[in-house]
Amino acid sequence: MIHFRPSSFSKSHVLFFILLLAIVGPIFLNDYLIHVLIMILLYGYLGQCWNIVCGYTGQFSLGHAAFFGIGGYLSTYCFVKMNLSPWIGLFLVGAVLATLLGLFMGYLCFRYRLKGFFFALVTLSFSEILRILAQNFMEGKAAGILIPFRGSDPLVFQFQKKLSYYYIALALMVFINLVVHKIENSSWGDKFKAIREDEEAAESIGINAMKYKLISIGLSAYLTALGGTFYSQYLLFVDPNIAFGATVGIEMMLRPILGGLGTVFGPLIGSAILTPVAEIPKYFLPSVRGIELVVYGVIIIITVLSMPNGILGLFEKRKGKTSVIQREAS
Repeated sequence: MIHFRPSSFSKSHVLFFILLLAIVGPIFLNDYLIHVLIMILLYGYLGQCWNIVCGYTGQFSLGHAAFFGIGGYLSTYCFVKMNLSPWIGLFLVGAVLATLLGLFMGYLCFRYRLKGFFFALVTLSFSEILRILAQNFMEGKAAGILIPFRGSDPLVFQFQKKLSYYYIALALMVFINLVVHKIENSSWGDKFKAIREDEEAAESIGINAMKYKLISIGLSAYLTALGGTFYSQYLLFVDPNIAFGATVGIEMMLRPILGGLGTVFGPLIGSAILTPVAEIPKYFLPSVRGIELVVYGVIIIITVLSMPNGILGLFEKRKGKTSVIQREAS
């Protein structure tokens, strides 16, 4: 006899309906609203990249702009100077180098057991070093690199209509949510969470904390670089402050903090709230500069005070009192 579980049945149908709406709905929207949706998906994607390191393994990084910038700058440079397709830069050149940097940065920090405030400062320092190097030594220097538009050509990641960029951003968002969902329901996820809860206790039951922290930061760096490439190709421009500036790193952090750290859909929910707050005032109130930052601040203060675990933290039910470490030990 086949038994149906109504909760899982209804949840899968809701997710399918939302995905169908996300695919069909933008066809009827204007370019500005499609741009807002692209930014929601992009920052939700980047927030999820950051969430892998902070939300699941508890390593608070302030330097993810380094990975974002490497992806954006290297793919752009290879395209403009070497005529190398941005698709190759997307998955190979920038992403691989960002992964190597992430592993190097992580090894230095984890080897000397830097965590919390100290880990955050080291990662921020790497990002700032790359920003200064790009300003002084990269092609274009502080002026940045302008990507020539060659017309609608999918082979070079260029499209006439924003809708094409939207579907790529949607594919990235779906992809990373599937990756994080897989991690959350695997032994990797249990080990990540055990390290987040209590690293010393996790090591005492045989979990190699160094190994799994390196996996998390390496994977996060690779995926973040993909977002950097997409952003530079979408804007057709990249400069040191856009690529390596602290602003993009903060934007990544705010989404999962608001939506819910260590959750699959938290970054996307946070982005769906914060991104319109940033984009809409720029369109309707262009003369009032910085108003979005004020609203940002109010939202984050309210979230931290009333929802310390984010929006999804209010709705998550405890699945028992047994901790992750106890499950690993058993």
